[in-house]
Amino acid sequence: MSDDADDDASGDADATGGNPGSGDPEGEGGLTYAEAGVDIAGQEAATAALVGAAGEFDGDFAGLLDIGDRYLALAADGVGTKLLVAEAVDDHSTVGIDCIAMNANDLVAAGVDPVAFVDYLAVEQPDDATAEQIGEGLRVGAERAGVALVGGETAVMPDVIRGLDIAGTCAGLAPKDGVFPGEAETGDALVGWPSSGIHSNGLTLAREAVTRDHEYTDPFPPNPDRTIAEELLEPTRIYADVLEPLRNHETHAAAHVTGGGWTNLARMGEHRYAVGEPFDAQPVFGFVQRAGDVSDAEMHRTFNTGTGFVAALPGSDAESVVEASEDARVVGRVEEGDGTVVVRGLEL
Repeated sequence: MSDDADDDASGDADATGGNPGSGDPEGEGGLTYAEAGVDIAGQEAATAALVGAAGEFDGDFAGLLDIGDRYLALAADGVGTKLLVAEAVDDHSTVGIDCIAMNANDLVAAGVDPVAFVDYLAVEQPDDATAEQIGEGLRVGAERAGVALVGGETAVMPDVIRGLDIAGTCAGLAPKDGVFPGEAETGDALVGWPSSGIHSNGLTLAREAVTRDHEYTDPFPPNPDRTIAEELLEPTRIYADVLEPLRNHETHAAAHVTGGGWTNLARMGEHRYAVGEPFDAQPVFGFVQRAGDVSDAEMHRTFNTGTGFVAALPGSDAESVVEASEDARVVGRVEEGDGTVVVRGLEL
């Protein structure tokens, strides 16, 4: 799911990466994720209750199973309410990519190579054209992630499902010395990679915001050659390519900036994460923020706002990873603290 006193003083920049703030940086007023229908705190409490009842498991972004000389890792996730945008414009061609991405990226965050994927498609009524579009997206996603599609299941459940839902499970393998320890260290540099857009989280808030005064088929104001739906459906970037440079250096931990936005960085341990140089947010974030009058803080607590993956490692290793990667850069640093994340001067 996820995200220098001089850097932290730049709180006048909003989620669009440098424009004047919304006038409500701390989140008092304006549309929130909870008001749109998703309470992150409640979701985390429910997840903790489920995990507690099921028993402990190793791993944060992915569960790890010791199988001798290697770890077997599993991650399960779906596409979420992005499906409602796809349904509204009858275009499911990219949601299969999202389904694989949300799972594969969680494995990468643990230092695990994604190797195989199975999907689960639940539908109200079967539709060949829609299934073909989803299948094509799964094919493209599997190619980008480097995984094999080894099976799947389609369930027709008109009494349970309205429309459709798609989820999947990704299996991965890693040598014992290949997985990341999972705990950042004070003094580490934070290396980030840009997102491809809104990815596949926060769509409940985004949909509520943009449909106040727009239709999905309307031209996207910053780029009228595309529709609003096309911007929202831009598929999630798959970060499988960052694993090799991270494995070749002393990577302490990594985070996939997904549900919960930048607060995902706190999964790397009880530190203060000072992010002063994140990537600029794509125009879709500024559009959502203005359409819903969403505060800067709420944007960063909900969305990736331009940075989709972050790793913590010593400074010298960080510079080497940046040199070995096409589009990575140092975005911040790890300081002593208690799990606080500070992005663009905003404490989350």
